[in-house]
Amino acid sequence: MTNNDDKNKTFKVAIVGATGAVGLEIIRTIHSRSFPCAAPSLYASARSAGKTVATPYGALTINEFERGDVACAKYDVIFLAVSGSFALRYARDLASSTMTAEEGGGGGPLVIDNSSAFRLVDDVPLVVPEINLDSVAATTRLIANPNCTTAIAAMALWPIHCAHGGIKRCIVSTYQAASGAGAEGMEELKRGCASQLETNELPEAKVFSHPLPFNVIPHIDKFQENGYTKEEMKVAWETRKIFNDPQMLISCTAVRIPTLRAHSESITVETRAPITPASARESLTNQPGVAVVDEPLDNVYPMPLTATSRHDVEVGRLRQSLVFEEYGLDLFVCGDQLLRGAALNAVLIAEG
Repeated sequence: MTNNDDKNKTFKVAIVGATGAVGLEIIRTIHSRSFPCAAPSLYASARSAGKTVATPYGALTINEFERGDVACAKYDVIFLAVSGSFALRYARDLASSTMTAEEGGGGGPLVIDNSSAFRLVDDVPLVVPEINLDSVAATTRLIANPNCTTAIAAMALWPIHCAHGGIKRCIVSTYQAASGAGAEGMEELKRGCASQLETNELPEAKVFSHPLPFNVIPHIDKFQENGYTKEEMKVAWETRKIFNDPQMLISCTAVRIPTLRAHSESITVETRAPITPASARESLTNQPGVAVVDEPLDNVYPMPLTATSRHDVEVGRLRQSLVFEEYGLDLFVCGDQLLRGAALNAVLIAEG
C-alpha cells in the first residue's frame, strides 16, 4: 500500500500490460479516482512498443518491458496486468528492488499483481480492500488481486458472513461476460455477433471453446480431476483465503455468456446463524462498495446493463432459501469484471 500519511506526495506509477483490457481500465481508474500520480508509465511487449494509446492523461507511448529499465525507474507502485507466467518470472524481483522514488525508503515498489500466480501463496496477501486490508503488513511489497468472479462475489458475501455467524455453505452459479477473456474475447463476441446476424452461419471461435454469440458455454479455464474447472475452484480457494475461513464449503459452476462486460452470479448461502432477507438487506446496505438493487415488483434488480462501468457491486433478488430455510438466503449479484473484478480493486489496494 502507498503511504497515505504524506498527503502531498505524488507517486510514480507503472502499468505493465498496459494495452490489455485490464491495463487500460487501470489507467482510467487511477485518473477517475484522482490517484496522486503524474501520467503513468506504460509497458507492454515488443510488439506494442512505440505505439501510442489515448488516455485521460493524453496520448501516452507504450514502452517495451525490460526488467532493468522498470527496476531502475524508481517506481512507487507497479500494476501488473499480465499472464501468470510473466508474473512468476518478474513480480517478486520487481518488488524486492530497493531503487524506489525515496532512496532508502522501506524497500521496493508496491507490486499489485492481477494474475493468478500468487493468489494462493501463503506469504502473499490476497486482498479485497473492504474486507481484509488488515492482512497487509507495512513491509508488504507484493499483493495479489483476486479472480474477478471471486472479488464480485466476496463483496456481497462478506457482510452476510459477518452479520450471521459466518457462511457454512455457498453454492454459486456464474454468468460471465466476454471481458473475462480480455479485449480479444470482447472483440471475438462483437465480430461473431455481426457475422452470424449477417450470414446466419456460426462464426469461428478462437478465444472461446465454442462460438459465444447467442450461446452459453459452461466451460471457463481448464477442467480439473474433480470435474470442476479451475475457474470454479478459484472461487472456492480464494474466497476461503480472503475470508480466512478454510472450513467454508463452496461449490461453483462457471458459465460464459454473450455479454461484453459485468459478470452476474446466482448465489445460495447457508449461514451458521438465522438469516432473513431483511437482516441480509441491512448488512448489505451498510457495506461500502455494495449497492442494494432489490425492488423486483418494479423490475429493479441487478443486471449487467446497469452494473457495467459502475464501481459498486449490485446485489438483489434477496429471498429466503427454500432449501436451507431460516439459515439460508438466495441472492443475485452483478459487478463490472474490469472494475470491481480487476482495475478498481487493484487501485483501491494501492490507495490503502
